[in-house]
Amino acid sequence: MVDIFIDGKKIQAEEGRKLLEVALEAGIEIPHLCFDPRLKPYGACRLCLVEIKGERKLQPACATLVREGMEVTSNSVTLYKIRKKVIELLLSTHPEDCLTCERCGDCALQDLAYKYGVRKSPYDGEKPWMLLEDHNPLIFREREKCILCGRCVRICEEVQGIFAYTFINRGFKTVVGTAFDEPLSLTNCEFCGQCLSTCPTAAIVSRLEIGKGREWEFKKVETVCPYCGCGCVLELKVKNGQVVGVTSPLDSHNRGNLCSKGRFGWEFIHHPERLKKPLIRKGKSFKEAKWDEALDLVAKKLNQIKKKYGPQAIGFLSSAKCTNEENFLLQKLARTVIGTNNIDHCARL
Repeated sequence: MVDIFIDGKKIQAEEGRKLLEVALEAGIEIPHLCFDPRLKPYGACRLCLVEIKGERKLQPACATLVREGMEVTSNSVTLYKIRKKVIELLLSTHPEDCLTCERCGDCALQDLAYKYGVRKSPYDGEKPWMLLEDHNPLIFREREKCILCGRCVRICEEVQGIFAYTFINRGFKTVVGTAFDEPLSLTNCEFCGQCLSTCPTAAIVSRLEIGKGREWEFKKVETVCPYCGCGCVLELKVKNGQVVGVTSPLDSHNRGNLCSKGRFGWEFIHHPERLKKPLIRKGKSFKEAKWDEALDLVAKKLNQIKKKYGPQAIGFLSSAKCTNEENFLLQKLARTVIGTNNIDHCARL
């Protein structure tokens, strides 16, 4: 552990940690756009520049490692002017459609423009215009809103190892795209949604959440993903009693990372064909039944099969949507009550 000073405040931190992380954990706000704690330092947006005593140049806090006795100034007149200028430059090529933007109220660039009082960029000129990416049912890309922070490219490479995204073209025409600018559906993209989880603007959003509401309208409910035994933490966006979207907090054990099922597989919750009560076959059709009636029928049938054909005629299939405790009880039922080892799991292969 080392002692550092940020704006005169003494902070103990682990030596070698990134200065920006230490500051944020200490409640000191340093603006940033290209930083994500899941990714390697990038230093692209230049918003997190700070003054360090003894250093001739301003240093990016996201890529600067703390050391003993470091004295840092995170906010000054000089830094304020530089950050405001960076925001003005970003907004010079950014669409001015905040009123209808999907990320209004949940956009890092919008928040910074408000904080630094940038109502309109003083730089008028050509704005990029690109066709909307509209070739898959899950991820919607509006590349005009991209600020080239590279977070989607890096999370796809560093966390997922998929390399679906890259920077294409040069200069003013640089955009984030795929190899040969193919649709995501024609690449090796796994549609995990990691890119939209890290995007600070509305350049990449979930198609399932479009038009479902604004961030301030949502009630956030924390729960556990039902799809496997990893136990990833989900944060449900609930509006009017309906789940309209899913995210995952960065301070969870899965660090905000989700697979495609965890991030996009939530529409079953309110699906009209979802089974909510047990069904018993009567004749050629299924009829709703009470739980006691259904469980009694299952027990009766299992006993009949065991008595007539033996326990090895019965098999059990467990589910990843169950808890570990429930799966343990199922195998105990199979082995100790029925007397068979014929038990398998849907996620084994």
